Amino acid sequence: MAIEAFPPIFSADEHGLLALGGDLEISSLLLAYTQGIFPWPIDPEMPMAWFSPDPRGVVDFRKLHLSRSLIKSWKKTPFRVTFNQDFEKIIRLCADVHGAKGIKATWITPEMIEAYIDLHKAGYAFSVETWLEEELVGGLYGVAIGNYISGESMFHLKPNASKVAITVLAHSLLSEKITWLDTQMITPVTKSMGGEYIARKDFLKILKAAVGRQLPSIFLRKNVTPIYPQFLQGQNQ
Repeated sequence: MAIEAFPPIFSADEHGLLALGGDLEISSLLLAYTQGIFPWPIDPEMPMAWFSPDPRGVVDFRKLHLSRSLIKSWKKTPFRVTFNQDFEKIIRLCADVHGAKGIKATWITPEMIEAYIDLHKAGYAFSVETWLEEELVGGLYGVAIGNYISGESMFHLKPNASKVAITVLAHSLLSEKITWLDTQMITPVTKSMGGEYIARKDFLKILKAAVGRQLPSIFLRKNVTPIYPQFLQGQNQ
């Protein structure tokens, strides 16, 4: 049965844990994300856990930092980037790659995978794929509700492939006047690219303004970057 309501968001504990139980139906996920809540399984023996941490991790695309090593590598590597070309493979690779590293990516459980595939089919989840020729070497998946965009997980099989995906996503969204990405927490990768924490109350304000807007067009058509995107020309050599 779909979740009808969550506890008041400010009742989350110091770790951001708000509630236990419930399902991952599309309507439940939409209800959660539009209120600043996300599911994060913490133990296979426990009910589904729902979180709303304070502070909240975001990447402001206007402050996006590209290291010199990334730019140099990108110039020499014929990456191309697409949107929504293989969502299912992206989410499964995120689970497999991180799980193989011993990271707690086991939170991308079979139940989560199937739920987000359904969310993608319903038009509320997206993938970004990074390719070398015909080989999928990195990418990320996330949730898109109006102008609210989240990044759920990413992976790379070649150096910088996930950073390339984030950079192209950021540039593409900025072209549609979308300036930020919800990352929930800050990882070493997102921190290196300018990710920062903001207060939950500030996050909820920008979330409310974003969810009622139109879905960005980049997720509605096939997009492929050139080998070396023009927007990097002004970056440091």
